[in-house]
Amino acid sequence: MSQLYKLSPSDFAFLWQECKRCFYLKIVEGFNRPAMAFPSIFGVIDIEMRKHFMSQRTSALSPDLPPGTVAYGEKWVQSAPISRPGRSATAYIKGKLDAVIQFDDGSYGVIDFKTSDIKTAHVQLYSRQLRAYAYALENPGASLLALSPVSSLGLLAFTPEHFSSEEASRSLLTGSLRWFPISRNDESFLSFIDEVLGVLDLPEAPPPDPKCVWCQYRAESRQNGL
Repeated sequence: MSQLYKLSPSDFAFLWQECKRCFYLKIVEGFNRPAMAFPSIFGVIDIEMRKHFMSQRTSALSPDLPPGTVAYGEKWVQSAPISRPGRSATAYIKGKLDAVIQFDDGSYGVIDFKTSDIKTAHVQLYSRQLRAYAYALENPGASLLALSPVSSLGLLAFTPEHFSSEEASRSLLTGSLRWFPISRNDESFLSFIDEVLGVLDLPEAPPPDPKCVWCQYRAESRQNGL
């Protein structure tokens, strides 16, 4: 019997890359890893970035972007069900994107805000997330947010570099902004989804990744009767 699974674009980067077993357990069995406790300051900065750039022209983000305006803030997106030849599992994409640009030519761009020094190797991982949002916007479920065509994807990363205090109760954190463009590649994205559905089709969870600390912890806990 075909199963319809919900896929979150945020899981397409590190969770999928780190351990297919943990990914399977979350999607198929609803067994989540313990939540990571990220410093709240990163969330605050991301929120302030979204507020600052809302309604601004693309020139404020990057000179490499076509003319347009940041038109939408956080938006939930959801795709129509996705099936692949030879797979019994089907899935839909559901997640919340950071912001959308409306370009002057009538097309759209999807932005993801990051507060970190982005490593080149991580851009490819984040590309899956942004391509998922683009796919969902162009192939939405019934009566859900639809924006098409999506012509541009990218990360806007803020790297904190300097702290200053002008008076006792006020301080400033400044740094650099860098735009990381991500190419549209629907063929590559659907091949990735095909790989995901192949894992979800398995009758049981795949073996743990040797480097997965959560799988190691669960295995040791079972051995110790915890």
